[in-house]
Order: sequence, then C-alpha cells, then structure tokens
Amino acid sequence: MRWGRQREHWSLVLTATTPQGVPILLRPLRPEDGDEYSSLRALNRHWLGRWDATSPVPATAPRTIEDLVDFYQSEALAGRMLPFVIETSGRLVGQLNVSNIVLGSFRSCTVGYWVAQANAGKGIVPTALALVADHAFTELGLHRIEVNIRPENTASLAVVRKLGFRDEGLRPRMLHIDGDWRDHRSFALTTEDLEGATFMDRLTHSSQQSLGRHTAEGPTA
Repeated sequence: MRWGRQREHWSLVLTATTPQGVPILLRPLRPEDGDEYSSLRALNRHWLGRWDATSPVPATAPRTIEDLVDFYQSEALAGRMLPFVIETSGRLVGQLNVSNIVLGSFRSCTVGYWVAQANAGKGIVPTALALVADHAFTELGLHRIEVNIRPENTASLAVVRKLGFRDEGLRPRMLHIDGDWRDHRSFALTTEDLEGATFMDRLTHSSQQSLGRHTAEGPTA
C-alpha cells in the first residue's frame, strides 16, 4: 500500500515470522481491544513502568482507550505516525509506534516499542521492528530511522544491537520518562547503511550468527 492511499484508509496490517518460528501480526489498536490492552498493561506495570513516557504537565484525567484510538487514528491519517499493536496467536503482546514521521528533505522517523514480560526474548520485538523499518524505507520512502533508549534498558538495547543500529551517543535529559527528564542513547540507520539488504535480512543473519555461537559452545549447565 502506498503512502497516499494509506493516509486515506488507516488499516495497515503487517505480518512476519520470528527467527524462532513465531508468527506475529501488527495492526491498529481498536476500541474493542480496551479490556485486553488494559489488562496487559496492568499485568506488566512493574516490567514497563520504568520506561513509560510521562508528561511534565499533570493530566486532568486519565486517557481512555477510546481517546488513545482516536489519537492514533488522527496521527496516522495525518501521516505523522504508524501506531501498531503486536499480536501473536490472536493475543496482544506489545506495541510498536513509528512517530515523528517527516518527509521533505528530512525523510525520517522515530520508533518506540514494548512487549509483555512473558514474551520478552522470543524475537518478537526485533522482528516487528525489522518489519516496520522495511515498510518505512520501501513504502514510505524514508531515509533514516531512529530509536532512543534509556542506557539502563538492557532488553531494549539488545533489540537495536541485534539489527545493527548505529549508536549515535548520549542525549542528556532527552525525554520525560517515569516522572522525570531522563538521559537516552540514540541509535539510527539510514538506507545507505543497509547496503542493498533489508532489515529482515539483518535479523536473519544476526539470528544465524547467534545460533552458530551457541552451537559451537555446546550445551551449558
């Protein structure tokens, strides 16, 4: 689906299979996801709370699922965002948002993501990121993708390193996270960095290398 048509009908669905053989589906958040989405976030409150974006201006009321869906829909239709939830086996397990989409001479975006603790380490987020990044480069015509991560978030750092993102350094007090302004490390890739390959190619190559290392080392206690 080309960018112009997508802006008229925001209903994009992307699918892939992780290197471990787990099928994933990326789709828009829907109002009927409310109970499942809220339960998933509540169950993972301690797992995700340290990394959640917050506002320096206190909100007057909590945002409802309908508010969130409306916001995502509006931003997607305006061409500024690709907001996805991540599904496996028909269940919500996480979220991945492409935001700050800018065309013109910049042609860049930023990506943020999270996954439920029970589904961490299964290749779900690296696969979702690779899938969306390939879409952004080939279908949206973007040139650069950036991911900003707190230096303490080792699980999230493993995702960008698996895909070979370039570490562009520390940005002090960059984003308001978990109630205060927090330092982040910025990671990015441009189309030139891929050298004709795709993000999914990079993911496959990285997974094969990891399997080769574990096989060579043999079983551990």
